[in-house]
Amino acid sequence: FEAFHRPGGVLFYGVPEFRLPKDVVLKEVDYLLKLGVKLEANQVIGKTITVDELLTTDGFDAVFIGIGAGLPQFLGIPGENLGGVYSANEYLTRSNLMKAYRFPEYDTPIVRGRVVAVVGGGNVAMDAARTALRLGAEKVYVVYRRSRAELPARLEEVHHAEEEGIIFKFLANPLALEGDQSGRVKGMKCQEMELGEPDASGRRRPVPKPGSEFHLDTDLVIIAIGAGANPLLPKATPGLGLNKRGYIVADENGRTTKERVWAGGDIATGMATVIEAMGAGKRAAADIHAYLSAPGRPPWTAERSAVATPQPTPGP
Repeated sequence: FEAFHRPGGVLFYGVPEFRLPKDVVLKEVDYLLKLGVKLEANQVIGKTITVDELLTTDGFDAVFIGIGAGLPQFLGIPGENLGGVYSANEYLTRSNLMKAYRFPEYDTPIVRGRVVAVVGGGNVAMDAARTALRLGAEKVYVVYRRSRAELPARLEEVHHAEEEGIIFKFLANPLALEGDQSGRVKGMKCQEMELGEPDASGRRRPVPKPGSEFHLDTDLVIIAIGAGANPLLPKATPGLGLNKRGYIVADENGRTTKERVWAGGDIATGMATVIEAMGAGKRAAADIHAYLSAPGRPPWTAERSAVATPQPTPGP
């Protein structure tokens, strides 16, 4: 059951074509369909149908939840509601899944900024910055509040971004977005930072440098500071245990606190990698098979799931 009209998840709507050709993803999906998997697109679980309905009226013996962590996070600063301000999730989805770069051939438009500012330092920020270049930007900044040493993006992604001309503004923290008379973003007010003591992630905490405010001209801002758990499905699923961040509590095999329901990937761990999500799916599939094949269906046990604590990757 897939919420979008096309399968593939973040591999299709999040990762740009220049990093992962969509033909590769479609071949993998076609292989699953040939194995006998039935695909139901445009199905938002928790809205069009619930997990309980799948287990009862629809007659499924088990449910695996792999919905990812796609709820965008924002800075909470003035001006984020201006025109020309996107979350990285929306910006990449418009470009990749909805093919906005081919508007009006495709229905979805996208703002093509001349000077683009991407806020954040992870792999998604690198994807957004490099996509903006390919959509015609003359200049693209990556604004990151820590130093190069704390960048969470993979080294090769940073290298490729710099190779293509992306400009990194390290130790810079946005304070506000400024708009023009028509309500469109025209600039970003920032403050220089310096590194203090390490925080909970082990990285040195950025501390504002007094009197160091500066202005950055920009006509397109992309917020790429991470994403959280979408509460739609969990809230519509009684008995599904969540941790304090809203992620589904699951044990090492993906078993949740709700009988016959497994979960894995970012919705259980916080934002991580595709490889880790694939591993979680494989482990859960093996456990589902073992559980459904056992004589007399043993009592549901998920002792470790009651205390498991997801460990998301470091934020911005």
